[in-house]
Amino acid sequence: MPALVLLGAQWGDEGKGKATDLLGGSVDYVVRYQGGNNAGHTVVVGDQKYALHLLPSGILSPGCTPVIGNGVVVDPAVLLSELSGLNERGVDTSKLLLSGNAHLITPYNITVDKVTERFLGKRKIGTTGRGIGPTYADKINRVGIRVQDLYDESILTQKVEAALDVKNQLLTKLYNRRAIEAGQVVEELLGYAEQIKGYVADTTLVLNKALDDDKVVLFEGGQGTLLDIDHGTYPFVTSSNPTAGGACTGAGVGPTKINRVIGILKAYTTRVGAGPFPTELFDEDGEALRRIGGERGVTTGRDRRCGWFDAVIARYATRVNGLTDFFLTKLDVLTGWEQIPVCVAYEIDGKRVEELPYSQTDFHHAKPVYETLPGWSEDITKAKSFSDLPKNAQAYVKALEEMSGAPISAIGVGPGRDETIEINSFLS
Repeated sequence: MPALVLLGAQWGDEGKGKATDLLGGSVDYVVRYQGGNNAGHTVVVGDQKYALHLLPSGILSPGCTPVIGNGVVVDPAVLLSELSGLNERGVDTSKLLLSGNAHLITPYNITVDKVTERFLGKRKIGTTGRGIGPTYADKINRVGIRVQDLYDESILTQKVEAALDVKNQLLTKLYNRRAIEAGQVVEELLGYAEQIKGYVADTTLVLNKALDDDKVVLFEGGQGTLLDIDHGTYPFVTSSNPTAGGACTGAGVGPTKINRVIGILKAYTTRVGAGPFPTELFDEDGEALRRIGGERGVTTGRDRRCGWFDAVIARYATRVNGLTDFFLTKLDVLTGWEQIPVCVAYEIDGKRVEELPYSQTDFHHAKPVYETLPGWSEDITKAKSFSDLPKNAQAYVKALEEMSGAPISAIGVGPGRDETIEINSFLS
C-alpha cells in the first residue's frame, strides 16, 4: 500500500486540509512532520467548519490514526486546547500519537520570538510570534526541550537552566526585558506532563511497522514549498522543511518508502507575511480574490496577499519535491472573470526567465509575464466530474497542468468535503 506525502506547492494556505480530509477515509495514519501551530488548516465537514493548527487533519476521519512526528515543534498548551475543542464537538481524539522526540515550544521561546520581531522593525520577517523559529533554533543549538524531557525532572531543569543562561542575557541586556526564572518554566512544563502522557509514543517505530504491514500512511506538510527554510524565498520563510524531503527526517522513515508526492495548488496564488510575490495584485481583482476566496489566515487572522496563478512557482515545486500529482483547489473562486491571466515566466533585467531564479535579488525584481486564458461564468460547485466543468474551466485546468509539469489528479470546486472532482486516485 502507498505512503504519500501531501504538501503545499506555493506559499502555504493552498487547502491541504481539504486534500488530507478527502483521503482520510482511505488512510490508516496521517502524520504532521514539520512546523507547529503557525500552520492552519480549514476543513469543512457537512455544515461544520474545523480550524486546525497543530493537529493533523486526519484527526477528523474515524478509523485514522493522527500522528505528530518528531520534526514538529509543539506548544503543549495549544495542543491541549485543540484537543479539548474537538472533544467538546464530539470528535474522538484518543488515537493521537505524539513523538517523544518532538521539541516543545517553551514560554521563553515565545517571548524571544515576539521581542526579536519587534526589534527588527521594518526588517521583520512576518513571523506569527508563536515561538516556532526560536524553538527550531534551540533544537539546532542543542539546547532544546523535547517531549520526553517532561518525564525526567532533573534533565528538564538542567536543560531549561542552560537555555536561559544565554536567553536571559539577551532579554535583559539587548531588549531591556526582565529575566525569566527557570523554576517557573519548569513548573509550567511539568504541569503538562500527565495531561499528554497518554499520547506520547515512539512514532518512528509505529510508522515503520505500519508501512511494513501495508498500511496507508499520509505525511502532511504544515506550510508550502516557497516557505521551506532551504528551498523557499529565504529569509521570508518558515524554520523547517515542508518540502518532500522533510517528511523523511520529520517522521523517521526512509525515502524508499515514499510512493507518491502530491502538491496542493490554488487556482491562483496567495501568501501571508513579508517577502517577494511577483504576481501580487493591488487592484480590484486582488481584492475580489481575497473576498471571494475568504483569504484570511486560519492561524494569524491576517489578510492574505493575492495574485494570479504562477506557473514558474508550480514548476519549481514539481522539481524540488519530485511531485507525482497536483491537487488544484479553489477553482470555483475564479468563476465570473471574463479573462484570467496566468504567469508563465518572469522578466528580469529585460530577459525572459522560465525557471525560478536562485538569486533572492533576481526574484525580488522579477516581473510576471502573463498569458491570458478565457474565463467562465457558470457555477461549478455542483460538478462531479471533469466533463461537468465548463469548457473554459476545463481548458484552464489543462493549461495549468501542462505548465506545471505534473498531472492534476483532483480539483476542488467548493469548500465542502464533497465538493471535489477526483480525476485519478491518489491511492492507485
